[in-house]
Order: sequence, then structure tokens, then C-alpha cells
Amino acid sequence: MAFMIFGLIIVAIIFLPGVWVQRVLTRYSHPDDRYSGTGAELARDLLDRYGMDRVGVEETDQGDHYDPQAKMVRLTPDKFNGRSLTAITVAAHEVGHALQDHKGYKPLRYRTHLVRVTQKFEKLGALILMVSPFIGAITRVPGLGILVFLGGLMTMGTSTLVHMVTLPTEFDASFNRALPMLDENKILIDSDKRHARKLLKAAAFTYVSASLMSLLNIARWFAILRR
Repeated sequence: MAFMIFGLIIVAIIFLPGVWVQRVLTRYSHPDDRYSGTGAELARDLLDRYGMDRVGVEETDQGDHYDPQAKMVRLTPDKFNGRSLTAITVAAHEVGHALQDHKGYKPLRYRTHLVRVTQKFEKLGALILMVSPFIGAITRVPGLGILVFLGGLMTMGTSTLVHMVTLPTEFDASFNRALPMLDENKILIDSDKRHARKLLKAAAFTYVSASLMSLLNIARWFAILRR
């Protein structure tokens, strides 16, 4: 019983942040014509205003992000073409990362390097989790499956750890970069300002919630190993 309760607590810790982030982003996606310009147009305007005319803006299906290598702000279709408060605020958040890069913000550089490294670990972890049940079934060595599982946990969990450690970089992009840009240029409707702060917090937690959700894959494979 205690193990079940502990398991439910762990699942809640992993699952609830992602639910909250998506709830906030979805809530302020309507009305979808609240602003006259799209998220892409706002991103382009802010980049030009703050001396980042060489940074591009493009549509992606890989999640909203700023790519410091390609110097590109990438927005999903609903943000790129959208005119909602969510589209405007998330676009400003990603421009906030571009501004960090433009200003030589060292924590962003450290995070970029760490993320590159952890992506390799994630691929290794996914491979380990994929083959571990088969290795255990073929070799039948006692405890081998659990050992391989722990290896997968270490590699897959690294991404979550990195995003947690570098969370201040996300908050800096939201509240020290994006919010001042939105205020200085009088982008937001007055009644939207307090809601924008909630959205910027959600934008900061996006990577963390996504990496936490990936840990559910580990739990799934652990269940397979126990069969």
C-alpha cells in the first residue's frame, strides 16, 4: 500500500507540471484574434528593435524554441500564425532567449552546451530502455534487467536534471527580457498584463515539464521488466 501511494506521488510530481503548463497555454489561446499582429510578426519586430536583425523567425513542429547555433526563433504554427495572448507572450519569451544570446548571457551558453551533451545521453538511454527487456529475456542473468534499467534511468533522467538546474535561465528570458520588452513597447492590453506573467511562468516551465513527462517512459519500461 505504501509503495502504491509513493508511486502515485511520483507520477503526480511528473505529470502535474505538464498538465498545468498546457492548461495555461490553452486557456489564453482564445480568443485567437486578440492582437492585431501574429506571434511571428511580433518576434520579427522585437528582434529588429533590439538590434537582432540577423536572427531569423521560422515555423516549426518541434516546439517553440530559440536555436543559438542557427540564430533562429522557431515557433509552432499556433504561435507563428496566432494572434492570441499565448502566441504573443510565447513569441516574446523566445525573443528573450535571443536577447540573452545577443548580450552574451553566460548561463544560456552553459545550458546550450549541457543540452547538446544530454541529447547524446538521451539517445543512449532510449536505446538501453529499448533493448533491456530482450537482454534480460535472452541472458536470464538475475538482476541484469534492473541494472540495465538503472543505466537507462541515469541517461534519461539527465535531461530533466539539466532543465531543473538551468530553470533560472528560463525565468530570466521570461521576466528580465520578455516582460520588459512587452512593457517598453506597450504591446500588451492592460487587462492582459497579469495573465501574461502567468503565461511567462508557464513558458519557463515548458522544457522542465516535457523532460519530466519523458520519465514516464522509464516507468513504463520498468513495468515491462517486472513482468
